[in-house]
Amino acid sequence: MKISRTSIDDVNVVVKIIIEKNDYQATVNEILKDYRKKANMPGFRKGMVPAGLIKKMYGKSALADEVNKILNRELTKYITDENLNILGEPLPSIEEKSIIDFNSDADFEFSFDMGLSPEISLDFEKIGKIPYYEIIVDNKLIDNQIDGYSKRFGENVNAEVVGEKEITIGDFAQLNADGLVVEGGIASKNVQVAVQLIKDEAVQNLFIGAKIGDVIKFNPRIALANDHEVAHLLKIKNEAIEDSDCDFNFTINTINTFVPADIDDVLIRKIYGDDTEVKSVDDLREKIQTELKANLLYSSNYRFLVDAKEILSHSVGMKLPEQFLKRWLVETNNKVPIEQIENEFESFRKDLEWTLIKNILVKENEIMVVESDITEMAREMALLQFKQHGMSFVPDEYLENYTNSILQNKEQKQKLAEKKIEDKVLELIKEKSGLDFKQVTQKEFDSLFE
Repeated sequence: MKISRTSIDDVNVVVKIIIEKNDYQATVNEILKDYRKKANMPGFRKGMVPAGLIKKMYGKSALADEVNKILNRELTKYITDENLNILGEPLPSIEEKSIIDFNSDADFEFSFDMGLSPEISLDFEKIGKIPYYEIIVDNKLIDNQIDGYSKRFGENVNAEVVGEKEITIGDFAQLNADGLVVEGGIASKNVQVAVQLIKDEAVQNLFIGAKIGDVIKFNPRIALANDHEVAHLLKIKNEAIEDSDCDFNFTINTINTFVPADIDDVLIRKIYGDDTEVKSVDDLREKIQTELKANLLYSSNYRFLVDAKEILSHSVGMKLPEQFLKRWLVETNNKVPIEQIENEFESFRKDLEWTLIKNILVKENEIMVVESDITEMAREMALLQFKQHGMSFVPDEYLENYTNSILQNKEQKQKLAEKKIEDKVLELIKEKSGLDFKQVTQKEFDSLFE
C-alpha cells in the first residue's frame, strides 16, 4: 500500500493510493475458498467444484469488491490520520484519471481530488464593533398593537345604512335584457357582499347609502373583476361563469358593521385572562411596551446575524476551493446542470463561509448545548406559536404539553440545538467585538433590508 499527497494550492490537494497485490490477495483467496465450499453446480459434488472454475466465475467481482473496501477504508483512515479538514467529499481526480482493469492488473492506482477548509483566523480587535440596531418602542407601535387587540376582539353588529366598510347580506336574482327576473335563472340567497371588495367604483357607489330592503342592480363580473369570486357569490360552477355575464338584482336583507372592542378592563381580561396583574389602560400600555421590546429583540438579533456574517467573512478573506465545490455540488445533486450551480453558488459560498467561521468559534471556545437549553427554546417556541394564534394567556398545562410534543420530534429538536449553538456564537461575537448601538424607528429598521 502506497499513499501520497500532492498540494495544488492551499485548499486543493490530490491524494494517490496504490493498492498492491499483497494488500488484497490473501483475502480474495479466502473469499474464493468460501465460495467453493458453498457452491452447488451441476456435475460436481458440493464443495468439489474446481478452484479454477470458481475463480473464473467469481474472481473478478471478488477482487473488485475487496479492492473497493480497501480503498474506502484506507482513504478514510488517511484523512483522519493526517487531520485533513476536507470540504464535501473526495472526487476521482480529473487530471490524474485512473484506468482500472481487474482482468489483467495486479496493482491498482487511484487518485482523488480534495477540497480543504482554509485556515481561519479571527482578530476581533481589528474587526471592531459591529452595528446593533435597537428598535424604538414609541407610542405609535404601542397604539398599533392596542388597535390590533381591539379589532381582534371586536364584533359585527347590525347597521341601518351601508357605508364604505359595511358587509351586506342578501339575495341575488338573474335579470334578462329587459331587466326582469329570469324564471329558473341563476339565484343565490343569503350571500355576503363586502363593500370594500367591490372593485368597480360605480357599483360601489350604488351600495353606499343603501338600506335594508333596497334592491341594487349590477353585473357581478364587472363589480368584482374576479370570476372565481363571482362563482362563489352566485353559487355556480366555474364553467357556468359566462352565463352570469349580465345584470342581477341584489336585495339587501341585513347590513353588518364591524365595531372594534372598547379599550377597557373587559378587553384586558380577554387578552391576558381573569387573573392578570394588568388592571388599567396605563398598565396595558406598559405591558405591551415590554412585550414589544422582547419581540423586537428577535428582529434586532436577526439583523445583527446578517451584519456579523458579512463583516466576519470579509475580515477573514476566506479562500475556498470553488471549482472543486462546484464539481462536488454537481456530482452530489443528481447531475444538476452546472449553469444552475453557477447561479446559486454565491449563496452557497456565503452559507459555507459562515458555517466554517461558526465551527471554529465553537471549537476554540468549547461552546456546548445541554438538554435544558433545548427545553427552554422549545418552550419559547411553543409560547410564540400560541401568541401568533392570538393566545396571550396560556395555561401552564397547555404550554408544557406543546413543549413536550416539540421535543419528541427528533428533527425539530436537532434544529433547536443548532439554533441554540448559533445563538451562543452570536453572544460570543457580541462580547468579543463589542456593539455599536444604534437606535432606530421601525421604519428605519425595515429600510435596512431594502
